[in-house]
Amino acid sequence: MDKIRDLGSAKRSMAYNILLDLYYRIGNYEKLASLMHEVEENGIDWDIFTYGIRLTAYAAVSDAEGVDKTVTRMESDTSVVLDWTSYTTSASAYAKLGLLDQAMAMMKKSEGLVSGKRSNAAYECLITLYATYGKKDDVLRLWQVNKNKMKILNKGYIGVIPSVLKFDDLECAERIFEEWESENTRYDLWIPNFMIVAYCRRGLMEKAESLLDKIISKGEKLDHKTWYYLAQGYLQNNQTQKAVEKMKEAITICQKRWKPQNEAVAACLEYFKHEGEVEEAQNFVHLLRDKNIISVDIQDRLLNDFPSKEPNLDALNVLNADDALFGDEETLSA
Repeated sequence: MDKIRDLGSAKRSMAYNILLDLYYRIGNYEKLASLMHEVEENGIDWDIFTYGIRLTAYAAVSDAEGVDKTVTRMESDTSVVLDWTSYTTSASAYAKLGLLDQAMAMMKKSEGLVSGKRSNAAYECLITLYATYGKKDDVLRLWQVNKNKMKILNKGYIGVIPSVLKFDDLECAERIFEEWESENTRYDLWIPNFMIVAYCRRGLMEKAESLLDKIISKGEKLDHKTWYYLAQGYLQNNQTQKAVEKMKEAITICQKRWKPQNEAVAACLEYFKHEGEVEEAQNFVHLLRDKNIISVDIQDRLLNDFPSKEPNLDALNVLNADDALFGDEETLSA
């Protein structure tokens, strides 16, 4: 930034935005305020990104007055062309402050600016935000608006199904899922995985297994996550033997860098110990090592504990779940 200043190139907001965003992200609001003061002193116009950074920064320090003033300035700034994202950012700032009425007013303004080729992406974002704000009626209303305007792609279903499930409306989620099954020829395993997770969280394991069978009957390739969600479901429903079976399926086909939750692995090892299945436990530990889920050291520590004593499950604390891709409905243990 100093080099940009020395070259005389710091004449537009673009030169400042990245550093402003950095200060916001690391929580250095004093430097952010100082840099904003420099922008003001130099008579540099804000652009849409400057407004967004300022709004999120004010919200982060619970400055409602600052958010109000920034929104007012943004709306009166004739040099800036506002789009739907301008108001979703404003809505998020108000929501973070607990000012839901103001957030909803911003959401309505955002809806009014949705148009053109990015309409699908806009509606997907708005639907997700309405779900976050607890507005089920708006989720369903906007979903219908989107359907009436254009063909819904897989990404739209990836947004709306977990949004509906936030309200524990399984029947509605099932209807939308059935729409997807009947209207989309391009299969995306993420979408049935949402339903499998939802069934497992609610103890509806027969429904989860039925959907799994349907996926297989279609000739679709399962991934490790599908099996893992079933394993978690069976663990939560105290059906450990079935959970172990699904865990082995998940680990067998998993890709690099995936690690199951240590609690799930520990439950499998405890099951083997309880059943006296030493060889099965050893095979399971070797499988974990073959897939690079555990190190050689942890493998040796676990194997040395069988069968003479209780397995040292503290060794599994190095594992981390990386299953938070889909939000609340994705992680059964949430």
